[in-house]
Amino acid sequence: MSIERSITPYIAFSEDPLLTALAKINANKSRTIFLVDEHGTLTGSLTDGDVRRWLTAGNSDLSVQAQTVANPSPKSVSEGTMVDELDWKFRDGVTLVPVLDERGRVVAIASPGNDSFTIGQHRVGKEQPVFTIAEIGNNHQGDIDLALQLVDLAVDAGADCVKFQLRDMDALYRGASGKLTSGEDLGAQYTLDLLTRFSLPAEKMIQVFDHCRNRGIDVMCTPWDIPSLNVLLEYGIDGLKIASADLTNHGLLRAAAKEGLPMVVSTGMSTEEEINESVALIRKFGAPYALLQVQSTYPAPFKDLNLRYMKRLAELGDCPVGYSGHERGYHVPLAAVALGASIVEKHFTIDRNLEGNDHKVSLLPDEFATMVRQIREVEASLGTAEPRIVHPGEFMNRANLAKSLVATKDITAGQRICEDDVTVKSPGRGLQPNLLPQLIGRISSRNIAAGDFFYDGDISDNPALPRNYSFRRPWGVPVRYHDFQGILDIGAHPDFLEFHYSYKDLDMDVDEVFARYTDSPLPMGYTCHLPDLFSGDFILDMASQNDEIWERSIKELQRTIDITKSLRPYFTQEEDPVFIATLGGFTKNGPVSKDEIPGMYDRIIEGLKHIDHSGVRLAPQTLPPYPWLLGGQQYHNLFMSPEALADFAERSGLQITYDISHSMLSANHEHRPLCEYTEILAPLSAHLHVVDGKGVDGEGVQIGEGDVDFAELAEQLDRLAPGVSFIPEIWMGHTNNGEGFWLALDRLEEYL
Repeated sequence: MSIERSITPYIAFSEDPLLTALAKINANKSRTIFLVDEHGTLTGSLTDGDVRRWLTAGNSDLSVQAQTVANPSPKSVSEGTMVDELDWKFRDGVTLVPVLDERGRVVAIASPGNDSFTIGQHRVGKEQPVFTIAEIGNNHQGDIDLALQLVDLAVDAGADCVKFQLRDMDALYRGASGKLTSGEDLGAQYTLDLLTRFSLPAEKMIQVFDHCRNRGIDVMCTPWDIPSLNVLLEYGIDGLKIASADLTNHGLLRAAAKEGLPMVVSTGMSTEEEINESVALIRKFGAPYALLQVQSTYPAPFKDLNLRYMKRLAELGDCPVGYSGHERGYHVPLAAVALGASIVEKHFTIDRNLEGNDHKVSLLPDEFATMVRQIREVEASLGTAEPRIVHPGEFMNRANLAKSLVATKDITAGQRICEDDVTVKSPGRGLQPNLLPQLIGRISSRNIAAGDFFYDGDISDNPALPRNYSFRRPWGVPVRYHDFQGILDIGAHPDFLEFHYSYKDLDMDVDEVFARYTDSPLPMGYTCHLPDLFSGDFILDMASQNDEIWERSIKELQRTIDITKSLRPYFTQEEDPVFIATLGGFTKNGPVSKDEIPGMYDRIIEGLKHIDHSGVRLAPQTLPPYPWLLGGQQYHNLFMSPEALADFAERSGLQITYDISHSMLSANHEHRPLCEYTEILAPLSAHLHVVDGKGVDGEGVQIGEGDVDFAELAEQLDRLAPGVSFIPEIWMGHTNNGEGFWLALDRLEEYL
């Protein structure tokens, strides 16, 4: 059980609209909020159950005041109530109880668990990002300017929090003015000498705390004595850190816990019995807390770190756990995260050769930044225990490397498919081999040539087929040289075809590909798409500072544009065809700094001066943050920000291809709504790729199965990009004669 003083996520005003209150209920994940008046006085509670009951009673106006739907008499407790007196309040499904001061104002929230709590701006604990603490301690060497510099460096390194230590030397050490007698051990004399010279007094430490506030980083501090604790409480520190040396100092623990501030407690130098005693004391007061596994030697031997004890700490404390490391390097904290650490604390310095033990086990700013980045990668890689799904990059490799069911002989429509009509061959573009029992015995709905794949439509009673669609703008479908005729032969009548080149297509004889249309051009238009990959695993990158890559990129772009122009005689289209291109800006090992991006756009614009794109409408496409290239994930840096794209369009004189899926992923990555992107990008668009997207890397998702709000998108496109052409660029939509495209067009017809 815990009593949390950070109450904002659980509080709304009585007069707020019900919709606003619902948003709070959803955000705090506790399904409960409390309503207060303008003075902070409790007026009621509101749960998702209250709202459901109100809605099922026939009400629907979400603009009514939240108090209208609330329970006006929720359970509550008075400030100062001990935890052992609270248990009965959590019966009958109650999950949160407000704590009131003598005037009835909500000052804290009591909950039966201690899975997570708030420190400053961060939620710490179960299902939360790892909370990273840069332990500056006394590494400022008693110099306030160095302390301020270390704060700035910690912010730049991506730390969530900085931590300091505060001591009142007279209160802490025996002897006059904190001086030890000559009879003390050498270790104690050495420690006191360092602390006497390198500690910052309270008034200067508060200046450092203020700087932390100004830089937007959370700040914690270790009080080593009661006077120091009182200073921190009066200041309003974000959280308290209890040092391993004070785990058995029950007087200090009691004084800290009764204030209700979040506590992070180190357990080094202590036995399990001592840990249990201290945990019981903290629990008694209901302060939210976490326990850290610590090996209190400097530097700590790897063999003594015992990371697996974090699991035992979680059982003993029934609380979040973490790791505070005194070993060399930063690889051990990564292992701690993999084992369940919610908090990682490492000492932080600008020079490991400075005087004092802490410097020897500290990370330098660039090392701390690397640790934070790799922690984020590790926590992202942990995922969930939900049923496994196939991810986008795996789909690409599955299509290339897996096996499919393939016809061994010609099969005619109406023929029953027998076992000897089917074999298993690579690649994996068709039905997976495990679906053989569902295929055998089916009546074929189409003619299948020997060597052709079987598809989902061959085991479906209602496969998607092309029909006459009604759209307010020209529509087309993506094709390749080898399959466009099959798309037309099954009765598709698009306004245009979009040829997605492979690098091998560029070597084909265009006159042979379109031989049947030499005298009678296709009664439609066309667009073309630059290959994603060229021979020799080359990916076009006109933003590259490598002259060899840059020059080849210019050459390949020009060659593909010239080939696109050569298709003109085989189509009746009079307008110059749109030419879609990815112009580069990707990196393999991580995104570039924002300062590098303008120069990358400059490099592309300089390269475009060497391109003759007359006769086509060159329209670079918007890009996702994590593209799938060669079946692996990389990083894009350009053509994502709508503001940067608008600047590029103005400077280059080009329009763009607005890829909805790519921009949805970019918007998700930046935590922005797609509608903001559309307002800027739609007016710049010569062409649209309309497809859904999910998360930050789920591109090419079927319409309605991702994050795009198509009703909102359609309104914006009608207003900002009327008449602009589109294709449904569904991943693997071309298989089985475009089955995925026909399904997408069916779903898009109500919008576009």
